[in-house]
Amino acid sequence: MFDAIATNDLIFLIGGLLVAGAATGILAGVFGVGGGILIVPVLYELFRATGVVEEVRMPLAIGSSLAIIIPTSIRSFRAHYAKGAVDMDLLKAWAVPVVLGVAAGTLVARIAPPMLFKALFIGIASFTCIRLLFARDSWVLKGDMPTGLPLKIYGVVIGLLSSLMGIGGGQLCNVYMMLYRRPIHQAVATSSGLGILISIPGALGYIYAGWPKMDVLPPFSLGFVSLIGIALFVPMSMLTVKLGVNLAHRLPKRQLEMAFGLFLLAVILRFLWSLAA
Repeated sequence: MFDAIATNDLIFLIGGLLVAGAATGILAGVFGVGGGILIVPVLYELFRATGVVEEVRMPLAIGSSLAIIIPTSIRSFRAHYAKGAVDMDLLKAWAVPVVLGVAAGTLVARIAPPMLFKALFIGIASFTCIRLLFARDSWVLKGDMPTGLPLKIYGVVIGLLSSLMGIGGGQLCNVYMMLYRRPIHQAVATSSGLGILISIPGALGYIYAGWPKMDVLPPFSLGFVSLIGIALFVPMSMLTVKLGVNLAHRLPKRQLEMAFGLFLLAVILRFLWSLAA
């Protein structure tokens, strides 16, 4: 995979990925997301720079992201759970629907064109960004959070979209819970548990989805999962995730919303630029 890259460039790439891994861990703790919204564009650029063909570049970045966020999601969830902030009843209600949605998404990944992955990534991130940057406390839905079938349907949607974006579902869960007036700290904590439900079956599904493409995938790939990406990201993200959790519980609600929103805006602009290039 790296044969055509000079030694200095390779060292620079490895260093950048280690820094991104550390940032991913902090984001996982602060925002209750697995960090996929950072990992996907970083890995996409890495695979582009190293000559991975366009046909598999985006799904490889997404599948690798899902595999990478498994340990950070687990560690983030355990830290938030210890603080008593996780809505376990909601997680239990979503468990099966979310996994079914993830399974459907990985089946779509076998046949979807690269543009679909990018469009979904930009669309969902844009919606979440607008909600976080410009929302007011009055932007809420009346009544209590739905139960029964409507709640399960939304769980399927979270799983489906998250598996096609390479994220742990934190954005979709955060917005949903906040619309029903749940505190952002509880939404962040619950999202960390959702990341576990999405990342594990999602990574396995992308291994399956990418198996027929092994002839065009780079070395050290297992389906649409890059073992190199995992080796570079996971150690650093595991070291920093608890720092992010502690920071999340110290930040005021509005500061947390603005920080997340501005981060998403930067990612959206970067992907729009890549589409136009």
